[in-house]
Amino acid sequence: MGYEVDFIAVGEEKSGDAIVVRFGNAYGGRDEQTVIVIDGGYKESGEELVNHIKTHYRTDRIDLVISTHPDADHARGLEAVLEQCQIDCLWMHQPWNHTDDIAKMFRDGRVTDMSVKESLRKSLENARALEKLANSKGIPIIEPFTGVKDKTGQVIVIGPSVPFYEGLLPSFRGTPEPKSQFSVIKEAYQSVKEAIQMIAESWDIETLDDSGETSAENNSSTIILLAVDDNYLLFTGDAGILALREAVDRLETAGLDFSKIKFIQVPHHGSKRNIGPTLLDRLVGPKLNSDQKLRSAFVSVAKNGAPKHPSKKVVNAFRRRGVEVHSTAGSAKCHYYNAPGWPARSGWSASEPLPFYTQVED
Repeated sequence: MGYEVDFIAVGEEKSGDAIVVRFGNAYGGRDEQTVIVIDGGYKESGEELVNHIKTHYRTDRIDLVISTHPDADHARGLEAVLEQCQIDCLWMHQPWNHTDDIAKMFRDGRVTDMSVKESLRKSLENARALEKLANSKGIPIIEPFTGVKDKTGQVIVIGPSVPFYEGLLPSFRGTPEPKSQFSVIKEAYQSVKEAIQMIAESWDIETLDDSGETSAENNSSTIILLAVDDNYLLFTGDAGILALREAVDRLETAGLDFSKIKFIQVPHHGSKRNIGPTLLDRLVGPKLNSDQKLRSAFVSVAKNGAPKHPSKKVVNAFRRRGVEVHSTAGSAKCHYYNAPGWPARSGWSASEPLPFYTQVED
């Protein structure tokens, strides 16, 4: 068994995710392999993703498409994938199907279940468009909650759970103002670059903390664990600390050997709001005494995404724990295992990991 993970370059100024994975017998035919797409970036990214699959995978058949959450930088490009490829199954959340009894959570007593559904459909139009397209093409839709697996049993959803997801819904954009006790997740996301103060870090001095918060939509991201032989790959979407903590709790309860996680998607393009040192200690292990390569990580960032994406604090935190981070930043990236014939591509060269930074954003 082997696998290949490809991160397509997304965006000039704004980051997004467009990922394609194949695993199985690298020396066999298409029927001995599984191809999955995890998010599609923006519209242009979706076209590039389709071309990449047809050119390098030599197929237009995709076993599984996963829309991790409804933001445009992840969902919009999947329309091209559904239009131009043969899709066996689509995993996506349909928040408008989870509004029973949610109306009572809002301050305005006139809010009804149907009004919440329509508000969500309107505000999350990219997800709604994807749902309509899948229905028109007869592609079955499954909502990816904890425990859902693909037909191989190797692609496993480890988050969110249904209760966690439904707890986020009152804070989704487009919903009425929730009662104060349901305002758990705050939108802590700045859309413009700001002047950033730089501070010093060393191997022994870590300034990343556990206080980061992200939006409800980001925390609703589908978190995926892919098992190939004795190796695990973790795909996080834009999940934040709350969502990732729930997933890690579940993996610990299941007795997962975390040392077998060999590849990690850095959440939310490397934002310092989505990961903290305590969670990293649980996920990949404590800080090491020296720089070592024990695992690989990819972070999908726009070509001109710096200094916000990726956060240098986050890169350093991964490096301290033996995880080398590779950034797209305008170039597609490929990671593979036990598949020497798959990634042979003209013009592609070895990727250099991001360095350890002695100056990080405050």
